[in-house]
Amino acid sequence: MSPPIIETANALSLPSFRTKFLPNLCSSTSTSHASAPAAPRPSSHQYTISLDSGPNLSASDFLSCYELVHSTSFAAYQASSIGWLPSKKRKEMRLPDMRYLLVKSVAENTVGAGEVEGFLSFMLTYEDGYEVVYCYEIHLKPVLRGNGVGKQLIGMMEEVGRKAEVAKAMLTVFVENEGALRFYEKLGYEEDEFSPGPRKLRNGVVKNPTYIILSKSLT
Repeated sequence: MSPPIIETANALSLPSFRTKFLPNLCSSTSTSHASAPAAPRPSSHQYTISLDSGPNLSASDFLSCYELVHSTSFAAYQASSIGWLPSKKRKEMRLPDMRYLLVKSVAENTVGAGEVEGFLSFMLTYEDGYEVVYCYEIHLKPVLRGNGVGKQLIGMMEEVGRKAEVAKAMLTVFVENEGALRFYEKLGYEEDEFSPGPRKLRNGVVKNPTYIILSKSLT
């Protein structure tokens, strides 16, 4: 009997996880891209992408990630059926099997990475009986938007899923976030069979869901 995929992968140390699922990722890897026109940055912006985990995330990186979620999605969370619960979100972000792809700036003439300017958090887990890689959050500061960084992060998460041989990649997106919906559709994501549908209340009113679950086959 083969060992369980999810449990085996999540039991790996961070260096072993990186070697097995993201062998081309180096913690010091840097890439340049054209900054967004309105951003107060030089035309070429250097950044690194590194792998981390919920329990291992430094206090400063954790705070930066949390503040990114709050600044970009607080209103959407609060208006949704999910709601905004700070303590619950912080606890989720520190889950033992949560992994992070951290995007950090690299200032000129300095050694090492700077502050977190974007991140994607994901987990190898089970969803409705399927082995999946689930994207919990993806957030970028304006300087990184529209330059392919989001697509790169999603691609790296999918690479983990394919190498782990899970069935699909999944994520949740708020219905009101039309830009994100278009972005994921371009990457091949479709509404999942287990995404919540409209509910008819006792008074006859039909209540539409405030979020959609999207998925993409990785097999």
